[in-house]
Amino acid sequence: MIYDDVFHDAARREISMTEPRKKLSIVVPAFNESGNVKTLSERVFSVLASYDYDVEIVFVDDGSSDGTSDVVRELRSHDERIKLIVLSRNFGHQIALTAGIDHAFGDAVVTMDADLQHPPEVIPVLIEKWISGFDIVNTVRKDSEDVSAIKKVTASLFYSLINKMSGVTILRGGADFRLLDRKAADALRQLRERDRFVRGLVPWIGFRQTAIEYQAATRLSGESKYPFRRMLRFAVDGIVSFSATPLRIGFYIGVLSALIALMYAIYAIVVFAIGKTIPGWLSIVGVSLFWGGILLIMQGVTAEYVGRIYSEIKHRPLYFVSSAHGIEKNESSASS
Repeated sequence: MIYDDVFHDAARREISMTEPRKKLSIVVPAFNESGNVKTLSERVFSVLASYDYDVEIVFVDDGSSDGTSDVVRELRSHDERIKLIVLSRNFGHQIALTAGIDHAFGDAVVTMDADLQHPPEVIPVLIEKWISGFDIVNTVRKDSEDVSAIKKVTASLFYSLINKMSGVTILRGGADFRLLDRKAADALRQLRERDRFVRGLVPWIGFRQTAIEYQAATRLSGESKYPFRRMLRFAVDGIVSFSATPLRIGFYIGVLSALIALMYAIYAIVVFAIGKTIPGWLSIVGVSLFWGGILLIMQGVTAEYVGRIYSEIKHRPLYFVSSAHGIEKNESSASS
């Protein structure tokens, strides 16, 4: 596979002794992933053993209840390259991802999930692209055969909608598995909105970007943290965070409804003038219910935006850290 070819090429590369050792941070949000973190750590360090880099893995325990932080602390007792941030409660994947980036100070930062569906063997490919001059190296997931047709269709629809509505282009099949150069990571850290959609924020900040494909692996243990309800919420976050188009749709629907009402009024006057019976209350109720439903939908969309404004103006911190192990002290890594 391409991963193996790049890995062996990298292993053969001679690094000049005059160059300072680069530091590579691997950020891993984890929620109830106690069965995966050990294997993930072993595979990451094995893959990067041939690189003359200082490597650290920053695990972010996002309020786990299965002892994930205990397992990471045990791993850290044998290898201080493993770091741990324990959040005070479950703040969600995107916030946990942000917390990890806030506390990772490598020359490059790789973000990946703890479930091993983001193969560590792809990391050398990301590094190769970074060395060649790219500031951000994204990944695009290739669907496996066991992905349902419904999920493929809904995912395709989501990316089509958000790319048409927003001012940024989000890769179809994009994942939160990527490499960020130091300056890109610092730029991302300046964006502090609460309803975060990192896959949209990354293309928004710019810099020189590229993407590679990878084949998602099977989850080692545990269960998916993105059931349909969370996926739907994730989609709403993505669309609302980067586009005001849903609000404009309300305006267009209002204009359309006004035109239809005007045409219906003209029709009613003509029918009355020629002496035919005008339909009774049933048609009136039907039309009222239809357009009343449309109005309620648009009120809901407006409320979504207003709610986000209300959330932002309170200026609450994005997260709180319950404990940190091996994390460098840095004033710029505040939780705000």
